[in-house]
Amino acid sequence: MNSRNDPKARAIAAARAAAGHRPGRAEPAVGGDGWPEAANFAQLADYRNIERMRMAGSAMGVANPYFRLHDGHATAQTVIDGRETINFASYDYVGLNADPRTAAAAKEAIDRYGVSPSGSRLVSGARPVHLGLEAALARHYGAAAAICFVSGHSTNVSTIGCLMTEGDLIVQDTLVHNSIQVGARLSGAARRSFAHNSMAALEALLIENRARYRNALIVVEGHYSMDGDTAPLAQLVALKRKYGCWLMVDEAHALGCVGATGKGVFEHTGVDPTEVDIWMGTLSKTLASTGGYIAGSAALIDLLMAHASGYVYSVALAPALAASALTALELLEAEPWRVRKLQDNTALFIRSARAAGLDTGAAEPFSIVPIMVGDSLVAAKLSERLLARGINALPVIFPAVPMQGARLRFFLTALHDAALIRAAVEATAEELQKLRDDQFGTAIPLALLNL
Repeated sequence: MNSRNDPKARAIAAARAAAGHRPGRAEPAVGGDGWPEAANFAQLADYRNIERMRMAGSAMGVANPYFRLHDGHATAQTVIDGRETINFASYDYVGLNADPRTAAAAKEAIDRYGVSPSGSRLVSGARPVHLGLEAALARHYGAAAAICFVSGHSTNVSTIGCLMTEGDLIVQDTLVHNSIQVGARLSGAARRSFAHNSMAALEALLIENRARYRNALIVVEGHYSMDGDTAPLAQLVALKRKYGCWLMVDEAHALGCVGATGKGVFEHTGVDPTEVDIWMGTLSKTLASTGGYIAGSAALIDLLMAHASGYVYSVALAPALAASALTALELLEAEPWRVRKLQDNTALFIRSARAAGLDTGAAEPFSIVPIMVGDSLVAAKLSERLLARGINALPVIFPAVPMQGARLRFFLTALHDAALIRAAVEATAEELQKLRDDQFGTAIPLALLNL
């Protein structure tokens, strides 16, 4: 049947068009003295879009899947609303977040240095544990030095903003994290994106653009947080050499997960880590802490210490967080079984999911596995159905991923049990099939057309 003559198809198309519509900015109201009045936040276009999403979810009977309240340690299992669930929504990849040794290191640091550093490193100085962590991170990457920031997001924003400016060029994989995109946008440099992991597309952009700019930076992730695949590091190094670029690799989800001993994508690909100009990572995943870091040359770290806004003008990393991260990094090196177990669990999840007819996309057996769903409403409802069965896995929907790229994202850890992994996969396959049998997400209520 021609979709133009199908009322259901027309309703679906109209609803999707309405959902994708972004109202323009309204003219500000003018006060009695002739000056514009401050807008009510509830009238802003972004807020109205939030309200539309709430109404759409309510009309479709889909609860908000985010901001679930956890009680206690969120490791391979967690307690949500008083009920113990299998947890696939925390990136405690090698199981050190609740380890008594990382907790003891943090408590000892509090007793010795206090809870807060009470200022930036420039003002209040460093503590020995800061220097110890940075030295250990530098050794990990074979780098001359490292620097730690209080936020992983700020690490990318501040580093890119410090190094790049108008007259420079940033070339980034289309799937890089929001923090990279924000840093690139705020830097004032020209920006170009290449198709995910396409070295041909990257080289085409460099051929077309490189000669017109002073400095050029290529930015990728070592292990992509939405798709669970890895970057072709050897090819990236070859291209950055050929075209005179810096190469920055975000290892937030690679440290502890990728490579035989979890060193990262350089171990996985056999590339000398000194071939990469800027190593970035976070302390909040494998390292059971909070914050971010950069490792590289001594000159790079000196520049960041003097000019990176998120370091110079921000409070220093809390000593307790530095201590837990340092201890976790030492345990990662001392206990390689954690990495093997994590990778075994991820491989089991992928095998089981594919055998059950689930689409795991391009995921590699390291830690992150998406179950591709397509429809955002289906992804949200599937997460809700799984929580009712004692499984916590969250959806990733537009605009975090493309419009038809919604998925449930499963974070595996070294602490997950094989039987629970199989049970979670089985439940996911069952609930997704039920939603598809019911055509959930396609039978859109007419009420949505008025949003």
